[in-house]
Amino acid sequence: MADVLPLVEARLRSALGEPDARAAVTFLGTDRIEVLRFHEDDIVRYATLGMSAHPMTDPTAMVADPIKGPRAELVLSVRAGLADTDKVLRALAVLAASPQVEGVVVAPGASLDVGEPLWPGAPFSSVLVAEPGGLVEDLELDEPMAPVHFLPLLPMTPNEAAWKRVHGAGALQERWLTNGTDLRDPSRTSVSLT
Repeated sequence: MADVLPLVEARLRSALGEPDARAAVTFLGTDRIEVLRFHEDDIVRYATLGMSAHPMTDPTAMVADPIKGPRAELVLSVRAGLADTDKVLRALAVLAASPQVEGVVVAPGASLDVGEPLWPGAPFSSVLVAEPGGLVEDLELDEPMAPVHFLPLLPMTPNEAAWKRVHGAGALQERWLTNGTDLRDPSRTSVSLT
């Protein structure tokens, strides 16, 4: 089996251009997770690299399959220069390591929470995992490996996260769309939930 990460990095570069910074974080008992930063006009994008090295496995499975299973990386897009968003690197690495650490499968519609602001002063401590395929196309791998999905992360305020738990991801996304919410604004307030 080919090493997946060089292929993943090549796909990120072809979709987002050359990264202008990268950082690596290693947690005890996990593989190294890198976060790459890309600038495009007034948007800065952070993409994880390392989460897809191994397939995510169902925590209820008796034995983890080392080849089959979903693979993903995380992508966060925010407006540049409005907040100290570079501090999000550690939070993204924590989220990317969660399949290895906690045995969770990260999929669209899921909420991920880091328990503290995503960056200093951020009104968000959690994200909604959105559908892949828009910004970075899926990366097909040799059978029997599943493709790597590049999952966009949409920051949620605590009120939005609580509302999403009750009403679902689709309803929250519809609320954002209806209100014209700028999900890339790193200091936005909660959407109207009444």
